[in-house]
Amino acid sequence: MRRRILGGTGIEVSEYTLGAMMFGAWGNRDHDESVRMIHTALDAGINFVDTADIYSDGESEVIVGKALKGRRDDVVLATKGHFYGLNRPGSNSRRWLTRALDASLRRLGVDHVDLYQVHRPDHTTDIDETLSALPDFVRAGKVRAIGSSVFPAQEIVEAQWVAEQRGHVAVPHRAAAVLDPQPGHRGARPADRAALRHGGC
Repeated sequence: MRRRILGGTGIEVSEYTLGAMMFGAWGNRDHDESVRMIHTALDAGINFVDTADIYSDGESEVIVGKALKGRRDDVVLATKGHFYGLNRPGSNSRRWLTRALDASLRRLGVDHVDLYQVHRPDHTTDIDETLSALPDFVRAGKVRAIGSSVFPAQEIVEAQWVAEQRGHVAVPHRAAAVLDPQPGHRGARPADRAALRHGGC
């Protein structure tokens, strides 16, 4: 399977990513079968696995952690944090993201993730607070790269600009889907593509 570099991180990932949202209560409740599915993907050459703390209330992370035992060094592992209660203020605060990351690492059974993404916008927390917290995770050795997931294009551009001013790399998750959209993908909007290109994403 072909590989590519993830944003400006220098991390090499497979062309396809295994999204783990379907593992656990939201999809397949059978942990053993889910682990077999993950192993099948890894054996096929996929090295990029993406999960989140919200997926099945963390159960997805537990399953992914089981699947990666003995194979951690072969996988680029991504997870996401945010959900301090749906649309609850403070979801992207330093305090909450620190707690969320530590809980994700425990569920995954690892000491670091390769990519940590802020899952959704939180308009009650200043972007500067969020972006000042994320590099501290990198410095602590808990995260290799930082990014965002379901953010509007203009907010991705703003976050990218702030990150660049601070000398940090951000990986806009949604940008990849917007610039290489599937038919009917909700992100495939001309305004999004234009904003992302204008912002250098």
